[in-house]
Amino acid sequence: MANLVTTHFLNDILRQPEELRRTIEHLWLGSEGKRSLDAAVATIRGARHVFLTGIGSSWHAALNAATFFYAGGQPVYLQDAAELLQYARFPAGSVVVTISRSGRSIEIVQLAEKVRSAGATIVAITNVADGPLAKLAQVPIVIPSTLDHAISVVTYTTLALAAGILGASVTGSFTEPMIGALRGGIAAAGRAIPGWQQQIAESAWLMPSATTYFLARGASLGSAHEARLMWEEGAKSPATAMGSASFRHGPQEMIAKGCRFGVWIDGAQRENDLAMARDLRKLGAMVLLIGQELPEDAVDLVLQLPGIPFEWQFVIDIIPAQLAADRLAALSGVDCDMFRWCSFVVEDDGGLLPNSSVPGKS
Repeated sequence: MANLVTTHFLNDILRQPEELRRTIEHLWLGSEGKRSLDAAVATIRGARHVFLTGIGSSWHAALNAATFFYAGGQPVYLQDAAELLQYARFPAGSVVVTISRSGRSIEIVQLAEKVRSAGATIVAITNVADGPLAKLAQVPIVIPSTLDHAISVVTYTTLALAAGILGASVTGSFTEPMIGALRGGIAAAGRAIPGWQQQIAESAWLMPSATTYFLARGASLGSAHEARLMWEEGAKSPATAMGSASFRHGPQEMIAKGCRFGVWIDGAQRENDLAMARDLRKLGAMVLLIGQELPEDAVDLVLQLPGIPFEWQFVIDIIPAQLAADRLAALSGVDCDMFRWCSFVVEDDGGLLPNSSVPGKS
C-alpha cells in the first residue's frame, strides 16, 4: 500500500519525467539552450585539459557524465569541487566543467573564482541563471527547471542528463536516433512509477536502521552514490555506496544476515553482477536489483526499467531508488521534507551548526 501522506519529496519525484523531457528539448530544440550547448562543445574540444566537477548531488551527476567522455576517447580529470579548490592548479587554457544546481555553494563559488584567476574557462551546468556560478562562467548552460522543495531530485536528474548530453555531444555520440530512444525511455519510466511504488510498498526489502549498501558500475555509479545520499538526507539513515567491482576486494567481509543491498545492473557486466547478487542472497543479505530485462525471481525485489540505451540508463534508474527513499522515510517515522542540520545551500566553509566559527577566520 502506498504512503497515505504525499510528501514534497514524492511530488518532486513524480514531476521528473516531464522535466527531463523539457531538458532535452531545451538543449536540442531551444535556440538558447542549443547555442549554449554548441559553445560548450567547441570550448571543450579546443582544450588540452578538461576538468569535470561538482559537489554533493551535483558530484554524482559528474560521475554519470564522465562515462561519455571516457568512452569517446576524450578523457577528463574527475574530482569533486572541494578537492579541486584546495589542492589543484589549473594550467592556462584549461576548461573546468562545473555542475551545481544553485551555483551558490561556497566551494563552487570559490572554485569558479580560482579558475577565472588562473586564466582557465568555466563551462557551468546549473539550474539558476542568476547564481554566482552562471555569472562567473564564460559558457553557462542553464537548465530552467523548478527547484526542488529540499532534497535534490529534479535538479539532480536534469543536470545529470544535461552533463551527459554535453559529454555525448563532445564525442559525437548524441544523435537523432539516440534522442528518440532516450525520450521514449523517459516517457516509459513515467508510466512505470505507479508499479514501482506498489512493488516497494509490498516488499520486505526496506527496513529502518538496516545496514544498506548500494553497488553499481559505469554511469549508474552516480545513481548508487545519489541513493546513498537520499538515504541520509531523506530517511536520516546511514548507507554506503561503491563500485560493484571494488566491493569484491575486501568490503564483502561485512556481509551478514539481514544486510540490505541495492544493485544496479548495466549491460557490460550483467552476468557478473547477477552472480554477485545471487551470492549475496546465499550469504543471508536481502537484495534489490534495478535494471533492464532482469530475472524476476533472482532476488528479494526486482524493479524493472523500461528499454533505454544502457549508457543512458542513469537518467531513469535513480527514480525507483528515490521512491524507495521516500517510503523508507515514512516507515522510519522521519520527515524527508526537512533538513535537521544541513542548509538547502551550503554557503559557508566551516562547522556544521549555525554560527559555527573556524579558528583564525572572522
